[in-house]
Amino acid sequence: MRTTRRAAGIVAASIALGFIGVVPAHAEGSRTTYISGWHINNESQRWTDNNKDATSTSVAFSGCSTDSGNGFNDAGLTLWKDVFGPDENHSSRSNRCNTSSWGRQSAGSYYFSLNSLTYGGTLHVKSVTIRY
Repeated sequence: MRTTRRAAGIVAASIALGFIGVVPAHAEGSRTTYISGWHINNESQRWTDNNKDATSTSVAFSGCSTDSGNGFNDAGLTLWKDVFGPDENHSSRSNRCNTSSWGRQSAGSYYFSLNSLTYGGTLHVKSVTIRY
């Protein structure tokens, strides 16, 4: 009887450890936030990409609006690497209230800035998801 319980316990523990070891692949990191009242040259908070995976760095907008009667059409975003001295410009992307991607980035601290708006001078975004 004791041997049967011990064997059952070992099998149960093995199954549990097996499930713990099966973890779905996810991006190294992400954060969700919002934008309220941004103007040209406003910057996001910094995040650290340790480059431990092959995930593309991306910024996804949803629920976009501006202070213009024409509504939202397009926001120009620039990805920056925060370094000693002048920060490194990692190029700009056009965001039409969708996802802008910059590909896999090297390890470091990053942020994005608003460099243009098609209409208006103030940007509001209900949901901003940054993946890295």
